[in-house]
Amino acid sequence: MQDWLSPAEWEAVRLSLRVALWATLFSLPLGLAVAYALARWRFPGREVLNVVVHLPLIMPPVVTGYLLLLAFGIKGPIGGFLDSTLGFAFAFRWTGAALAAGVMAFPFMVRAVRLSIEAVDPKLEQAAATLGASGAWVFLTVTLPLILPGIIAGTVLTFAKGMGEFGATITFVSNIPGQTQTIPLAIDLLLETPGGEARAARLAGLSILMAAAALAFSEWMARRVAARVGGR
Repeated sequence: MQDWLSPAEWEAVRLSLRVALWATLFSLPLGLAVAYALARWRFPGREVLNVVVHLPLIMPPVVTGYLLLLAFGIKGPIGGFLDSTLGFAFAFRWTGAALAAGVMAFPFMVRAVRLSIEAVDPKLEQAAATLGASGAWVFLTVTLPLILPGIIAGTVLTFAKGMGEFGATITFVSNIPGQTQTIPLAIDLLLETPGGEARAARLAGLSILMAAAALAFSEWMARRVAARVGGR
């Protein structure tokens, strides 16, 4: 692959994988918790939380990136605090690209897992609870195995969205080769560069192959998990 892609293009591929991986790792536990709360609990502010979670789906990505810049930039309340106390920065770093990708992909994670949780019959959980199982044990032994296909689907969708995120990323962390230039940003730059169409086409083709492979893996894993759960 290194012979097929230039060093700069290969760096964009590696950075995209890194950004998407970390975005997925951080989104998974939080997405699972939020999805469970929205599916099973009734509490003040539930609808507000639901709206906030899904806002990145309907807002222009540039607006999301701008809000991230206001909050997590060097002069922002969160970004300024992290920079002054921990020396950790999001703006114009790959960590910011991961944050932008995670925020944009988070609704996909929550939606997929929430639908799976809502499909589980609450009577199954109640039956386990009447036998003396704690809430955590009911979730681990009853709910979690049944929603695994949804978790897998949400994880793959989050990873794929992280690989393809553009608008929020370029607004928040700009397009810096070797730092924030993921595959979509590299393609955008190549399309604006004279003679860069062929290199952009290579990266676009690679993106399609990676997305197709991720979806195929998701379907395969979901079928295996569903068959195992059904066999029980």
